[in-house]
Amino acid sequence: MKKKKPVRTCVGCEVEGDKRALVRIVRTPEGTVELDPTGRKNGRGAYVCSYDCLETVLRRGRLERALRAPLSPEDKERLREAWQTLFPEAQAGSSR
Repeated sequence: MKKKKPVRTCVGCEVEGDKRALVRIVRTPEGTVELDPTGRKNGRGAYVCSYDCLETVLRRGRLERALRAPLSPEDKERLREAWQTLFPEAQAGSSR
């Protein structure tokens, strides 16, 4: 019997993909919002597939709805910086 691979949906483009191919953004129980590259942190999570989708969800408020929490401009900037640190090749117009 084959084990199913976990599938998640990008909140930006709504494309389904393997959980490991997407990057999780988590609202921790303490209320902070951060990238979760391991996919194992406690809290409510949402997945994005690329930097473009991250920008889309931040601009349109989709991430706030998915995480059920308001995001400050500082939170949004911290997420962008964390993405650039994790994926230095990621620029606007390129995917993960």
